Amino acid sequence: MTIPYVSVMSIRPHIESLMSPRTSLVCLLSLALVGCEGANPSLSEAQSRTLPSASQLPSGPVPAQSVAASRRTAITTAVERVAPAVVTVQTETVERVPVDFFEYFMGGRSGERRNAGIGSGFVVRADGVIVTNAHVVAGAARVSVAMRDGTTYDATVVGVDESNDLAVVRIKAQALPVAPLGRSSDLIVGEWSIAIGNPFGFVLGNNEPSVSVGVVSAVGRNLAGRSESGGAYIDMIQTDAAINPGNSGGPLVNASGEVIGVNSSIYSPSGGSVGLGFAIPIDRTKRIVEDLLEHGSVRQPWVGIRLQTPQADNARDAAKAVAVVARVVPGSPAERAGVKVGDQVVGAGTRPVRNPFDWEARLLDIRVGETLPITVRRGGREVRLSLQVTDAPEVSAQKVTVLRELQLITLTDAIRQERGIASSAGALVYRISERIRDEIGLQEGDVIAQVGQSRISTAEAASTAIDRYGARGPVFLVFERNRQYFQTSFYLR
Repeated sequence: MTIPYVSVMSIRPHIESLMSPRTSLVCLLSLALVGCEGANPSLSEAQSRTLPSASQLPSGPVPAQSVAASRRTAITTAVERVAPAVVTVQTETVERVPVDFFEYFMGGRSGERRNAGIGSGFVVRADGVIVTNAHVVAGAARVSVAMRDGTTYDATVVGVDESNDLAVVRIKAQALPVAPLGRSSDLIVGEWSIAIGNPFGFVLGNNEPSVSVGVVSAVGRNLAGRSESGGAYIDMIQTDAAINPGNSGGPLVNASGEVIGVNSSIYSPSGGSVGLGFAIPIDRTKRIVEDLLEHGSVRQPWVGIRLQTPQADNARDAAKAVAVVARVVPGSPAERAGVKVGDQVVGAGTRPVRNPFDWEARLLDIRVGETLPITVRRGGREVRLSLQVTDAPEVSAQKVTVLRELQLITLTDAIRQERGIASSAGALVYRISERIRDEIGLQEGDVIAQVGQSRISTAEAASTAIDRYGARGPVFLVFERNRQYFQTSFYLR
């Protein structure tokens, strides 16, 4: 049976005339199909003309032009705008391996193994300036960049910021497509986010970037030691757009076709994407790129405040801890501004400070030479102060020598059980000088789990990594204390 098309507007004027005292609700609902007892089945000629006949109803397939038009969305337009500027970053690292002397004299392996690595990046200047992750190029003896059409260039690493996991590389090219940069300060949770990159790299057989789509799941996320690269990340953009190995360094894009972040890490028990991806906000990235291009390194802002370490059994409780000042470094911007031990920092700039993570996140966004207004709670009242941000102190102190002022021992199972340490491997701080304790923030009993982007398994590995990263700039360090992970950074002197 054919069900006729009846519009609400055509039925409504006739409901009253079609009803009789005996008309039931069921009858009314079935009116358009078969009529009912007690209802007037006839319509006037004028009324019947308002109902289309079967021959007047649309039939056949939807026009091809309508389908083609519906395929184009804000997402496809955004991808078309950014994808030409996305590149593949290829690296080669050299690893020392044991030498079999018999094999060596027979022309075999020489004690070195070369490993290929791959990541993503995007062009930010038409003359060959490219942004990627620091962990993509970490330890690379050779870096090259492949464009979307397969053209490959040798690349030079301009600078690296380990603490923010960002790097700038340059190739000798001109008139390259540039990715438009947006803003990350006004992101809306739930808005579209598009991850573009080269997941699994060579497995896919070409340099055409892949696209995955999701939403901005959250902003201001903090995580430590639980990401794809094992690093600690503060104030990140969280997205459920699929990010897999090889996507690192690629752009996270909004529906307007603007880069809002740099894909950096995932949280994954399995190693693959589970919808918990994290990107470095583009506002911070812009500042770091400018520093790296101008100075070759990032000028680390310093205010001279050390906060109390949260005494918490889990990450959720640690995030609830307030930001209380434990130490004010003599002669620092904080001391000159009047910050006192015991002050609770409740605001920095225009942002609230609810816990130590919020404070660390705010420090990532300030620059040397800026004035940082802060609000502290002291004795039941709020006090507003201004800090003149300066470079980290490097004047009179000697270089930090691990063997002289920081004594480490390799973490063993016996030590882990005795001290209740969560880390399965690392370097235990056995002794530390007062100067280094005050300046770095480490304490005896802390376990160094990571230096830069290198996971630490022995005391020797920690010493080597500190010297290696310290020769290039600030040392970014992740350590465990009371079964919680924290971060600090410092310069070797």
